[in-house]
Amino acid sequence: MDKKNFAFDKVNFLLLAIGMIVVIIGFVLMSGSGSTQEAYDPNIFSPMRIKVAPVVCLLGFLSIVYAIIRKPKDK
Repeated sequence: MDKKNFAFDKVNFLLLAIGMIVVIIGFVLMSGSGSTQEAYDPNIFSPMRIKVAPVVCLLGFLSIVYAIIRKPKDK
């Protein structure tokens, strides 16, 4: 198979993988210990969960979109 027939090149796949890792990191930052009726977790409103983690996820999703629409350079 000829390489010109592929829509993605190595850089596209690398950017896609990095974007997925960043999104996973963002979701891990958003998660935390669960709270029950008996034990209320006051950290549910921490800046890490409501400000930083969504921005990290957004950057990850934007990098995935860029990796998809990026056109490989012709040699």
